[in-house]
Amino acid sequence: MQSKNWIGGEWITPAGSEVTVVNPSRTTEQVGVVHFSDRSHVFAAEQAAREAQKKWANMTGAARGEMLYQMAAVLEAHADELARLASQEMGKQIGEMRGEVARGVSLLRYYAGEGMRANGNVIPSADTNVLQYTRRVPLGVVAVITPWNFPVAIPIWKIAPALICGNAVIWKPAENGSLTATRLAELFAETKLPAGVLNLVIGRGREVGTALTEEAAVDAVSFTGSSATGRQIAIACAGRNIKYQTEMGGKNAAIVLADADLDKTVPILLSGAFKSAGQKCTATSRIIVEKGIYQQLAERLQSAISSCMVGDALDPAAYLGPVASAEQYEKVSKYVGMASEQAALVAQSPSLAIAEQGYFIRPMIVEGVGASHALVQEEVFGPLAVMLAAEDFVEAVELCNQTVYGLSASLFTRDLASAHRFLDVAQAGMVRVNQETAGVEYQAPFGGMKLSSSHTREQGQAALDFYSEVKTCAIKYAW
Repeated sequence: MQSKNWIGGEWITPAGSEVTVVNPSRTTEQVGVVHFSDRSHVFAAEQAAREAQKKWANMTGAARGEMLYQMAAVLEAHADELARLASQEMGKQIGEMRGEVARGVSLLRYYAGEGMRANGNVIPSADTNVLQYTRRVPLGVVAVITPWNFPVAIPIWKIAPALICGNAVIWKPAENGSLTATRLAELFAETKLPAGVLNLVIGRGREVGTALTEEAAVDAVSFTGSSATGRQIAIACAGRNIKYQTEMGGKNAAIVLADADLDKTVPILLSGAFKSAGQKCTATSRIIVEKGIYQQLAERLQSAISSCMVGDALDPAAYLGPVASAEQYEKVSKYVGMASEQAALVAQSPSLAIAEQGYFIRPMIVEGVGASHALVQEEVFGPLAVMLAAEDFVEAVELCNQTVYGLSASLFTRDLASAHRFLDVAQAGMVRVNQETAGVEYQAPFGGMKLSSSHTREQGQAALDFYSEVKTCAIKYAW
């Protein structure tokens, strides 16, 4: 497969540099070729989006919603094909990838329904014979910059609310998700979506991403990726006085109290830590345990981790696939080496017969490092978790909050008072009890505190607030 740009309804193959994509499960297998754009493609997309947006915004919400329903239908019809491509491109296990595509379908349908819902409020006036109300109006042209770890769901949870609000979109996917992005755009091109309303530009962050965020005449930027890049984007957008949204890193903690049901807790911990090979910003990377059950939980994890089979991403029996790329493998392997040298092993999945075929890393849980250690404070973005002991609930929460991040946190307990207290005091944008740290339902706001987020929220009704602005209207209808 070859990547392409989709600009103004036309398919364009950039003539610049290119890179061959290999399957992270079998690095001898070529999946396709990605062609990288230059800055000129960004400005072509900007012009196409600007021209299309005015007509798109003038359509009724019902008509825009119908377009999203069409997008959902074509995605659903090609769900398995797209899931297989994404698994081959970036290594997510096929069952998880199918679930992600299904989420994309649900997101499109959810936001399609917003086309027929209220988008403002009537407000009483102090004057007589005045109708005063608010209405939500589109921003204009929105730049969407998405990561490789959720190559279908994250683009859709940005694009769908942007479109239903009446904006046009320029989408730059991650380099490691460009083939999936191209196929997704091809599917959307089968609908009656007007030309230029959604534009795809494939490129490197340092060129295309920089042009989008610092030069192109866009009205907002929504970004998901690293904290370092997110902060640069925030600075650039603030300097231009345009709206921005950044969802960045996480170092998420799961607290296990002494009264937790370990039979139910252990599989949830493993899922939160190791599904998607730990490549989720919401993945469980710190397991904080009351001392009274610390050893018992460690033994349970030692036994249970044997079921976390690492395998080819297309193997339905695999618990997790490889990490996404050679770069990701090198980065995570450095932390695994650090853990082997500076920490004590708690549990690790069995050796791999296919280890040399792809970018496979065995899930690993370690202990014996302090709360300020790099393994506890830095985002690994791989299948590695650290156990920490706490005297009681109070110390456990202190350890949970001892991070520059604040995306997600969970507590495992049977005590309702502890559960409610945790929900109050945990410094994270998403807090959960007896559930894994990873994931959130699409109708609920998604986002973090501290360095995890620019403090806006994605998904649910909250996304509509970002992709629109409020206009206050008043009319005196009798003199």
